[in-house]
This record gives sequence, C-alpha cells and structure tokens, in this order.
Amino acid sequence: MKDPVVAVALSGGIDSLVSGYLLKQKYNSVFGIHFTTGYEQNPVDVSLLENRLGFDVHCIDLSKSFEEKVIRYFIQTYLEGKTPNPCLICNKEIKFGILMDQAKKMGADVLATGHYATIVNRLNFPDRDIKAPYLEKGADALKDQSYFLSLIPGPRLNDILFPLADMTKENVKIFAESKGLSALHPSESQDICFIHDNNFGKFILNRQNQDKQKLNPQKGNIIDPKGKIVGQHTGLHQFTIGQRRGINCPASEPYYVKRIDIKNNLLHVCFKKDLSTQKFNVDQIIWNFSTPAPIPDMTVKIRYSHKEAQAVLTMDGTKGNVELVTPQTAVTPGQAAAFYKNKRLLGAGIIL
Repeated sequence: MKDPVVAVALSGGIDSLVSGYLLKQKYNSVFGIHFTTGYEQNPVDVSLLENRLGFDVHCIDLSKSFEEKVIRYFIQTYLEGKTPNPCLICNKEIKFGILMDQAKKMGADVLATGHYATIVNRLNFPDRDIKAPYLEKGADALKDQSYFLSLIPGPRLNDILFPLADMTKENVKIFAESKGLSALHPSESQDICFIHDNNFGKFILNRQNQDKQKLNPQKGNIIDPKGKIVGQHTGLHQFTIGQRRGINCPASEPYYVKRIDIKNNLLHVCFKKDLSTQKFNVDQIIWNFSTPAPIPDMTVKIRYSHKEAQAVLTMDGTKGNVELVTPQTAVTPGQAAAFYKNKRLLGAGIIL
C-alpha cells in the first residue's frame, strides 16, 4: 500500500503552519512549497519554516504566472467596468493550477493548503473510490472558504487536501500555541495581497503606466435614476457596483453605484433602497453536481460576505439565468455566484 507524497503550500501564516504540522503526523512523505508572487512586503525565511516543521520546504517563483493570470485579469476586469475577484482566480489558476502541477513534477501525489473547506469523496489512498469528489463548507461557519474555491473543477479535488476542514479558527490558534507554532507574519491581512494601501484605482493607474499602456482617466458625468446629472467622476476604474465611497455628490441620503457605463463614460448612481436586483445572468459556470439546474431549495452567495439567498438557476451549457426569491443588494458583474444545497457547493459562475 503506497503512502502518498504530500506537498503543502506554506505562506508562513498560522493556518498553513498547522496544516503542515498535522500532515507531518499523518504521512511519511511530506514537503513544503512556498511560492512568491513578486508583491511580498515581508519575504519569508524558508529555513525557519523547515526548522519549525521538520521537513524540506522549496521556494518557487511564480511571479510571471501571477502577473499573467491574476494581475492582468484584475486590471482588465476593472477597465471593463466590472469588479474582479482575484482570490478566486488565484485559487483556480495559481494554487490549484500551476502550483499543483509544479508539486506533481516534484513528486507529490496531492497538494495540501490551509483553507477552511471540506472535500467529500476525495479518492483515498491507496484505495480508489468511484464516487466523484465535491466541496462542502468547512466546520467553521465564520471562516468557511468554499466560496473562494468554487471555480476549481471537480476532478482537481481528487488531488487536494484541506487538513483544517474539521477545525475552527479558534481551535487552530489554540493548537498552534500548544505546539509552539507561531506565524512568520505579525498579522493576517484580509485585503487583496498585491495592493498594500487598498487603493485599487491608484494601483491600476500605476500598473498601466508601467506597462506602457498609459491610462488617461477621463472625467465623466454621474447620473441619478431620473437621468439627472448630479456630479462628475474622475475615472470609472475607481468604482464598483454598490460602492458609496468616492461619489461625493450631496443629496438627501448617500448615493451608491448602480451601474458603470464604460461605453459612454457614465457612472449611474442610486439610493441604497434602489440597489436591489431579482434577476441576473452568469457565465463560465463550473458545475459539480450530477443533476443539472434547477435544483430544489438551492441558495446562492453573490460575494464572500453575502448571506446566502434562495434562488432558482436555469442553465444552458456554461451560461445561466438566476432568479432570486428575495431581491438582493449590489449584484456585481465580475464577481462569482456560488450555488449551494445546504452545505454542499454545487457550482459557480461569473456574474454578467
């Protein structure tokens, strides 16, 4: 019976450290991979990871791939008037795409990460199960990351391990302290990893200029629901659906971004009560359920922080139409819509 060779992705954070520790206790052959994107502020000392975990850790430079797959996607999506979700794309294209392929070339059978999610029916070693694997939410409802993993194709789940699936974040912290494990980073960032000042507009402008694709933000009108001009914007790349900050137009109550019209350089705004949507379309659907939609009692999550809402999905290939039972606020083109049946992730698509 062959024991699997396990590669574990190590960022230096507490989640990946605990994952590495748990794997070392369970499997005979474990090695670590730390990958860099070129946007790190505090480089990780790989030798410290090796000393703390007791196995080899390899450093891989994925900055070129990260630039091509994540950064270009991020910028282009904003320039199209949509709102990107780089974490979703990074998981699909980088961590469980290029990094996983590199791990296999280095001899790994599976890649483990510190995500809080559960894989059901993963092909066990050494016995092979004929059931297709699928994702469920992690044990920690507050930390569950199945949404960010929703675009990973089902077959890839056979080669992935989530050691923290049954743990809560609080339990991970307690366990780490009991084993003398401390993060190599002073704190965990909740923001996009490659934008350190949270200024998306500035990042896009600087990157376009660096790439000699000079972006000249054009001033344009801000339009209210009645078609009245209520102000001017200084560039549509700075806005996303549902955004309140940066509109700067006095009114009886705050304005929110309703629609971004790239073609006519118009920013359409409304009051909060007018942000709700009941129907929307999705594309690029990754479906991981034996029965096609519609599925009874299905719910949808339209962004990570969104509370799931009951919905009906009608599919036509990789495209779909979603009708919400109750209208939801700020359905945002470019974000993912993840579909669930109780704890199970059925699939996901990109909101149009």
